[in-house]
Amino acid sequence: MRTVYVIGIGSGDPDHLTLAAVAALQQVDVFFVIDKGEVKEDLTALRAEILRRHREPGSYRVVEVADPVRDRTAAAYTEYSAAVVDWQDRRGAQYAELVAGLADGETGAFLVWGDPSLYDGTLRLLDEVDCEVRSIPGISSVQALAAAHRLILNRVGRPVLITTGRRIAGGLPADVDDIVVMLDGGTAFAQLPDAEVADVDVYWGAYVGSPDEVLAAGPVLEVREEIVRLRAEARARKGWIMDTYLLRRHPADR
Repeated sequence: MRTVYVIGIGSGDPDHLTLAAVAALQQVDVFFVIDKGEVKEDLTALRAEILRRHREPGSYRVVEVADPVRDRTAAAYTEYSAAVVDWQDRRGAQYAELVAGLADGETGAFLVWGDPSLYDGTLRLLDEVDCEVRSIPGISSVQALAAAHRLILNRVGRPVLITTGRRIAGGLPADVDDIVVMLDGGTAFAQLPDAEVADVDVYWGAYVGSPDEVLAAGPVLEVREEIVRLRAEARARKGWIMDTYLLRRHPADR
């Protein structure tokens, strides 16, 4: 039986690797790397740095494949969902081929951003692959964002919602006061009507945990233009953007 680890490696800081992740790294014969193009070469560089720190040269192999092209033009949610399913189907076939390339008894691994349980599809794609899967948790961008802003995400007796930019574009949910937003392609909070965000603070971070970390916080009406500008500048500088933010309604003790 082939064994495949799915190891969370944090959101940019190689020091965020857990001791459990380090132990798992020692068990791996082949590391699978999904190449997402030159604009994200520093993401691949983080994986390389982690292996440099925790494995001896020549003690493992790296197999790299290009990420299937995904249709990002779909506007409606149903079209978007269909595009993601199609992309994941092609990725799943790719993963099955990679795992099939392992010799019997060999161990492979995918090093995934943040935590395997949060907005990462690797575990789901491996469900249909003939192998034993072991998931190793990691520090997510949500945790890194909270630490960077010295936040406690939950308030007493209140829930925290983790969602996407697409889901808040039509308005904030009325029954949740603390909303963490990931995968926002266009700062959806900055497009919301003034009245809806008049009592909302935002805690924003890009490349959280990495040397390129950029942070901003304050009332939405006061800092949204600054965040839009910072985000655009960061994306132009690096060629890609990875950001997360918390929207928090007043009062602070609610």
